Amino acid sequence: MLRSTGFSVFVFSVATFASSVLASSQVMPSQTDASMQAAAASSPAAFVYVSAQKGSNYEVSGFSAAANGRLTPISGSPFPLNANYLALNSKYVFGSDGISIYSFSVGADGALTQVASINAQNYNEDGCGGPENLFVDRTGTTLYDPDLLGNICANNAYQAFSIDNSTGGLTYLGSVAASPAFNTPLSFIGNNDYGYSSDCYRDEPGIFGYTRNSEGELTETNITAQIPKAPPGDYYCPNLSSTDSASTDSDNRIAIPMMPMSISTLQQDGASQIAVYTAESSGNLSTTSTAANMGKTAVNTVTDIRISPNGKLIAVAGTSGLQVLHFNGANPITHFTGLLTSQEVDHIAWDSGGHLYAISTSAGELMVFTVTSTGASEAAGSPYSIADPENLAVLDR
Repeated sequence: MLRSTGFSVFVFSVATFASSVLASSQVMPSQTDASMQAAAASSPAAFVYVSAQKGSNYEVSGFSAAANGRLTPISGSPFPLNANYLALNSKYVFGSDGISIYSFSVGADGALTQVASINAQNYNEDGCGGPENLFVDRTGTTLYDPDLLGNICANNAYQAFSIDNSTGGLTYLGSVAASPAFNTPLSFIGNNDYGYSSDCYRDEPGIFGYTRNSEGELTETNITAQIPKAPPGDYYCPNLSSTDSASTDSDNRIAIPMMPMSISTLQQDGASQIAVYTAESSGNLSTTSTAANMGKTAVNTVTDIRISPNGKLIAVAGTSGLQVLHFNGANPITHFTGLLTSQEVDHIAWDSGGHLYAISTSAGELMVFTVTSTGASEAAGSPYSIADPENLAVLDR
């Protein structure tokens, strides 16, 4: 198996949540919460952007989110922007068509206007490959892409671009070669020094990490991790090649999805679970996760995970729906809600006002849920129909 020599391959740990069913088992918001949410603020709480396939190209739909979670289309939406993969910082939305990366300024009403572009493929050896996704560091000063076949038309790489926050322009910083395995976005811990992800290349699960320097460049890091025993068989990370395969809080905790695997069939054998790791100052990962102290999710195969901005909850999307769980730092994740929808959910994102956004490609829907300390419910007006949604980005206001 082709692998980067910079660090060890590992994984297979995890959890034990109690699986729950749909809305009948959900905890509903209190009357106080409902009253507070009823009055939408005059200014938007967030802007929500969804890319969708339009013929052979893409377009981006934009919405203004009120304080109660209700969405209103932004004037001019959907925007005829050929961008599938999306990322953003506080001023710009970035999109890629798989070759170039485009920068879009965000107007006061959320409207997008292209202000810059860069051909990312030009920086690859032999002119092949291109961005397979986009993500930014915690400060929003550096944009990265997991570049498909970016190294000698065979191995993937991570490209880094500095962001000019006055113009939205991107400057190429360099790339770090990886392997066919490393094609997922990195999630950076609170100090912004380390980014982590996981993979399942050739049915061999692995966690990997990179160091980020002050200029934003990445360096492959030789990390180790304590691997819990999984009886029987092994734990196997889901195929998250197009989305996040790890999520971090503002401190140094990393959540990584796992699923039990049958040794004989190499197929999923049971409910997906979530392991929690702690990043040490060296970048090494430690965990107290065991098969005995962690529970099962209700989403079947995990497609995306996101820790909430306050670090207290974690949303888990999967082929059987969407669930929210308690995130307890280094301690095991515990049950909170049942499935909020039975639709397959592909991508999710939070805003800081307690709203969880989710897209389902198969259902052609954008869903919004209001999540409080006592439970979760679908926001007024949700779901919204969007044909062939692909990616999702949410900008807090």
